[in-house]
Order: sequence, then structure tokens, then C-alpha cells
Amino acid sequence: MKYSHILFDADETLFSFNAFLGLKTLFAQYDVEFTEQDHKEYQDVNAPLWLDYQAGRIDARTLQVTRFSKWAERLKVPASVLNEGFLESMASICEPLPGARSLLAHLKGKATLGIITNGFAALQEKRLAHTGLSDCFDCVVISELVGTAKPDPYIFAHTLSLLDNPDKNKVLMVGDTPSSDILGANKFGIDSCWLQHPGKTCPEGVKPTYTVQSLMELEAILGTDH
Repeated sequence: MKYSHILFDADETLFSFNAFLGLKTLFAQYDVEFTEQDHKEYQDVNAPLWLDYQAGRIDARTLQVTRFSKWAERLKVPASVLNEGFLESMASICEPLPGARSLLAHLKGKATLGIITNGFAALQEKRLAHTGLSDCFDCVVISELVGTAKPDPYIFAHTLSLLDNPDKNKVLMVGDTPSSDILGANKFGIDSCWLQHPGKTCPEGVKPTYTVQSLMELEAILGTDH
């Protein structure tokens, strides 16, 4: 294969991330029927926080607590407890995306595999254990633990340093979020593959090397890549 090292995003690249179901599962424990409107209001708070986190304006803890501050006040439960419960719920409902197991099996022994995620440590570790995919990866780099999030080139440099600094021309980053995964790869100078989900567009100036609509399509590309 052209690539000796392939790095993956986690959420919605390898693993499903159904936040609405995770939140419904969380709030059911407090006898709350979490609605679509509740989810919209949550996302109105959560989405800008993620942009601030990716830009380095806030840290992981601030994001985790702030997104649940309204519900913490309503339920008289610490926001940190709600956040922990949410991560537990997300791990319990997580499944690999279609084609993920096949792709990882196809790549095993042919390339060194890693994960770079802006997600949180508590979820990533539980999710890998839940799906049985822990052994597929030579390293799992989590922005919360590194202190820097994608698209900052530092987290890519840090990851490659853990993998004995391979030739950047032989490294591919795979992810579904142009503003973090693909832009980060562009800034760091490695090839990238954008997993394009329905209805999503790539901002002008962000340039994936490949664009695929499924992991099966990526497997086909890598299977014929010499």
C-alpha cells in the first residue's frame, strides 16, 4: 500500500455517535423524557463550545461542564455527574459504523493504525472495550489528555512521534469533520480522506486527498492502492 500509517478520527468515522439517543438514555435515569426540542437547545449550547475547544479557547473540562449547566440547575445534579452519565450512556449504545470492522481487518498487518480524537478519554476507552476493537490500534491519542485538539498540527506531530516518526508522505488521516480532521491534515502536511456523510459539505480551502461516502469505499481505494 501507499500508506504505512493510517490515522482515524473516532466519532462518526469509526463509531456511531447518536448523541440524541445517548441523552435520552441519560435523562431517562432522572425520569425525564428528553425531546427533539430539548436536543436542539442542548446543541445550541454544545456546538459553539466544540468550536471553542477545537480553537483552543476553552479546555475539555469547561466544555463538559458548561454543556450540562442548564440541566444541572434544573435537576439539582452536578453538571460533572451528568457529563459522566452521558459518556457512560454513549459507550453503552456505541457500535462501529458499517464497514469499520471489515476495513480494520483488511488493514491489519498491512499498515500501522492509530486514532486521533477530540473526544474524551472516559468515552474512548470504554467504547473501544465495548466494541472489541482495542487491539486494532497501535496508539490512541485523545486531545483531552494531550491538551491540544485537532486541527492543531501539534496533535498530529505528537501522534507520529509515538509511532517512531514515519515518512509523512506515507501517512493518511481519515475523518468525517473537515474543520478538524481534514484541515488538521492539511496544516500538518499529510494526505487525508474525508468520510462525507449525507448533506455535509466541505468548506472552501479545506482540501481532502480523497472523498468517500462509506468505509467500504475507502477499503476499495486502499485495496487497490500500490
